[in-house]
Amino acid sequence: MSYTIHPVQTEKDKKDFLNVAHSIYKADSNWVAPLNKQIHNIFEPGKNTYFEHGIARRWTLKNSTGDNVGRIAAFIDTDKKKPNELYVGGVGFFECINNQVAASMLFDTGKKWLQENKADAMDGPINFGENDRFWGLLVEGFTEPPFTTNYNHPYYQQLFENYGFKDYYDMTSNVIDLEKPFDGRFERIWSRVKEKNEVDVRYPDKKNLDVFAHYFMEIYHDAWQFHEEYKPITAIRALKFAKEMRFLFVKKMIPFVFVKGEPAGFLICTPDLNQIFKQFNGHINPLQLLQFMWRSRNDFAWYRKNGILTRGHAIAIGIKPKFQQSGLETGMIMSSLDDVRKLGFKSIELRWAGDFNAKINRLHSAVGAVQARKHITYRLLFDENIEFKRYKPIPMSRGKAEPSSGIPVEN
Repeated sequence: MSYTIHPVQTEKDKKDFLNVAHSIYKADSNWVAPLNKQIHNIFEPGKNTYFEHGIARRWTLKNSTGDNVGRIAAFIDTDKKKPNELYVGGVGFFECINNQVAASMLFDTGKKWLQENKADAMDGPINFGENDRFWGLLVEGFTEPPFTTNYNHPYYQQLFENYGFKDYYDMTSNVIDLEKPFDGRFERIWSRVKEKNEVDVRYPDKKNLDVFAHYFMEIYHDAWQFHEEYKPITAIRALKFAKEMRFLFVKKMIPFVFVKGEPAGFLICTPDLNQIFKQFNGHINPLQLLQFMWRSRNDFAWYRKNGILTRGHAIAIGIKPKFQQSGLETGMIMSSLDDVRKLGFKSIELRWAGDFNAKINRLHSAVGAVQARKHITYRLLFDENIEFKRYKPIPMSRGKAEPSSGIPVEN
């Protein structure tokens, strides 16, 4: 069987790109189709602000009978180009039949395009956007994925590694079972922390998103400033993120903690919309969208009462360095879990604990979370003479520890 690469240009090409995934997973009951519109908008300059400082391309792969059997996208973010450092591009939204020749043609296409744009290496699979969405290759935990979490067949790992990709960093997602009783010591620790530090927990609502966007930006700056890829988030971007969150809003899932009135930390947790969207198979018409919006009122009350929405996932936790290692992190997670359980949620998945981040892994373990899945972010160096180095571990010392990842950081 021979294969040919086709750039995505026409409207038909765009539909083909989306349909490849539906073909690859048609017999896999665990796969949940992302909303086609959501994937489409990632590649629309008017919808994705990453195009303000980057470019992206897509291709599909056809066999000799004209069937679409694979796809790939490649991205360059010019904001990541730094003097005397590797200029790294990325590939993502990779789907392919179980054939190394076909996969290698797709990887070759992405690599060639990235080299033409002066990149020194490529990471994958990644997203042309926030790293809490569609990021990493699933290698453990092939169960129904949470919303915007990459899912793929197990054989994909061999396709990547046979081509020469190397493990740059691992990310585990760990689950708290809300149906099990919590260790009483958590409540005792949290009570002491609150009393000692004059801790106040506040929750945003749709009427004051601009205020909490400001708190978010302040905490984000302090918590992520020591990250090697850190760049400041603007007030405009913080507010945009807050407005996007209003469609995923369950108030008690987004605690902000204050110490003596100062914003100290946040936990961003959302319901797992894949439990709702699975029925749409990637296609949601205007009537279905209106129905979804109606049923999502009052913290998704209709879906919760009907037992449809039972899972949540925490996409980020941020604590200012001066408040870390004080019990605040554990307390912030535990403070809202009773309320979340009363809303009908049975589990919360804590996402993206990077193997480079010992602190967040220790936190996940401390609250009794157990591993649900693991993703690998791979890197391929174009110059074989350059020494491969895995992602640099984050220091554990106070003032230089980063709690988590998975937050939009573009200006």
